[in-house]
Amino acid sequence: MELSENLSSLLIKKLDIPATPCYLYIMAGLSKKITEQTQNMPEDIAFGYRELAISAQDYQSAAKVLERLQKKGVIKKLSKGRFYKPKMTPFGEIRPDEQQILKPYLYQNGKRIAYITGSSLYNKLGLTTQVAARLQIASRDKRIFINRGNVQATPVKSYVDVTDDNYQMLGLLDAMKDLKEIPDVNVKSAIMIFKNRIEALDKKQRDALISYALQYPPRVRALLGALLTTLNKKRETKTLKDSLNPITVFKLGLNDKLLPSASEWNIQ
Repeated sequence: MELSENLSSLLIKKLDIPATPCYLYIMAGLSKKITEQTQNMPEDIAFGYRELAISAQDYQSAAKVLERLQKKGVIKKLSKGRFYKPKMTPFGEIRPDEQQILKPYLYQNGKRIAYITGSSLYNKLGLTTQVAARLQIASRDKRIFINRGNVQATPVKSYVDVTDDNYQMLGLLDAMKDLKEIPDVNVKSAIMIFKNRIEALDKKQRDALISYALQYPPRVRALLGALLTTLNKKRETKTLKDSLNPITVFKLGLNDKLLPSASEWNIQ
């Protein structure tokens, strides 16, 4: 209670507002509410004004409360309007992870609209050891640029609408699309990673993956068809096969030794 009362007093001085009893009461309540919420938040999790459960008309006053909490070391600023509680370990402070930092850009009105793709994703999938200096963010209808300190990102267009249910499958299809372009990729290891990811899906998820793949370039459809065939799921691949030109050859640097069904899908 002492911390929130001190914050209210400092806030009134900062804003040069007459300290009427009514205003003091309101500001004490706001300071108390924000202080308690931040104290109860997990460490190294990013938050903004919306997570504080306060009305938009209180944002300006809340900004001053958060400023005082920063000066006291209770929270730290991550980016404009985003904060976090620092988590200290014997090895130093742990900042929120990439997904936490990027959350305001990946979601709109509480719904996912974008996802991280490109080299950063492929590194996490184990397809490359290289770490991208600049992220790529895929979204269907929104071009997302980020230039905030160490976080740099450029937009790419996703092939389908992005949701929490499908973004990981879209990332997998992106990796198949970019297989020949992924830095220092080991194709044999990549095929194993793809197979393991697909094998972990249930029938409903595989059907969804196939439907998304139909929106991707032909080489993605062919590779997915070959992977499914190798996993004894050939009966699920008819729509993929029907979508392809039977005389088109896909030069992906693969053969039947690396992927037993490669030639069946005109993959070389």
